[in-house]
Amino acid sequence: MNLNKEVIVKVRTVKLEDALAVLTIQKEVVAEGEFLPTISAEFKKTDDHQREWIRLLLENERETMLVAEMNNEIVGWIVFLSQNRIRLSHVGSIGMMIKKEYRSMGIGKKLINELLNWAKKNTLIEKVGLGVLSSNQRAISLYKKMGFLEEGRKVREIKINNENYVDDILMYRFV
Repeated sequence: MNLNKEVIVKVRTVKLEDALAVLTIQKEVVAEGEFLPTISAEFKKTDDHQREWIRLLLENERETMLVAEMNNEIVGWIVFLSQNRIRLSHVGSIGMMIKKEYRSMGIGKKLINELLNWAKKNTLIEKVGLGVLSSNQRAISLYKKMGFLEEGRKVREIKINNENYVDDILMYRFV
């Protein structure tokens, strides 16, 4: 068996019919309880909500969502959301989720690369930002490798429990 065999991942723009797969990944990552400020008890999004969100994304020229597929299964996604204010219309932020069993396979890097390529081609977008929990060292490392820089930190922004807090690190990259 060839252990160096490259994993074949297809990245494409989301479709409305992907809503359930995208939502399932989102629910799984929220349930892990490690990487997001949202907890499962708060997460109420339905398949219809997800489908409407995707429809609105696809209609907005300053927003997009890309999905990563392996063997015709959606295993991760990345979204770019923009602001509706004129003075902020050149910036947006990303969010990314990958199924746990598919992490550390280069899927996040591939999703970010494709999103940055989209942003570079989109003359309306100049800056890509994100927020990441300070406890998520793997994600921070990936973002730094992809050229993102820390621009700020919301100290003790996320309260994990009565004794533990994490910072929300704000990162950016110009395209």
